[in-house]
Amino acid sequence: MPNPELSISLNSTSAAFERVNVPLKRWFLVALLLMLTSGQFGCVHRRMTIRSVPSGALVKVDGEEIGYTPTSVDFTYYATREISLTKDGYETQTVMQKVKTPWYQTFPLDAVSDNLLPFEVTNRHEFTYELQPKVVVPTDELLNRGNLLRSDSQIGQ
Repeated sequence: MPNPELSISLNSTSAAFERVNVPLKRWFLVALLLMLTSGQFGCVHRRMTIRSVPSGALVKVDGEEIGYTPTSVDFTYYATREISLTKDGYETQTVMQKVKTPWYQTFPLDAVSDNLLPFEVTNRHEFTYELQPKVVVPTDELLNRGNLLRSDSQIGQ
């Protein structure tokens, strides 16, 4: 027959262990949640690099100046971007540039690549534009064109 004192002692030890163990479990759970939320899980780094021939052109992306070529800028969303390049002695070039979405950033895979991957994914897009030299029209030719337009407009009246 079991000793009643022994069983009481075991039960009280077990209850005491459970009382100590519950706060320990909660602390461990809280620590695990903090570690998971503060960790760098899943991240897609999106970067666009713009070059020009010749280099040194001022670049505007969606109306915002980002620097002189070659230059890079981080972005958040894939879309069609308005890119303008300006350089003295060259025609200003404005392009509607589509920035393609990679396969791992399409629904529903984007939730995994943005949040659950244990490493960072870098997505780079590079665009190169060739600038055309400005055509300088001689002053005499501009005056002749102006006179022709003026005489044409007077004939029609």
